[in-house]
Amino acid sequence: MTVVSNTSPLLNLALIERLHLIDAQFGEVVVPATVWNELTAGFDGHDRIEAFRDQGGIRVVSPEPTDLRIEFERELDRGEAAAIAYAVDIDADRVLIDEREGRATATRHDVPVTGVVGILLRASDRGDVDLEMELDALREAGFWISDALYDRALKIDTG
Repeated sequence: MTVVSNTSPLLNLALIERLHLIDAQFGEVVVPATVWNELTAGFDGHDRIEAFRDQGGIRVVSPEPTDLRIEFERELDRGEAAAIAYAVDIDADRVLIDEREGRATATRHDVPVTGVVGILLRASDRGDVDLEMELDALREAGFWISDALYDRALKIDTG
């Protein structure tokens, strides 16, 4: 399974110390160098992200800019554009992305998407985490989750 990630899911899982969920669910994830540069730009959690890479959880690639990536950069930030374009180019099984516009772009190009909330939902379903505690931790770390998404995730979790 080839999974490409944008910055947000990795960074936010690092902030709540849950990067191991990426490995448990997907194995290694691939990030374009543009995303890697964002991840290691001095944000809190960058040390955990670097350690996760050193343990084999992240593989950094340096794809050449493509017309598709340039097109995406008109609407998305550089990291999102690079991640989605690379996922399309290599026919990735999934892209990890949280931002609404990026998710819509990936979906239009037939790349399945999962965000940090989806990763936590899957982990909760497996009994690995308490979803409500993790969503609260994300909010405390500064990740914006609408009340509607928060409530919907908890409803899905309790099934």
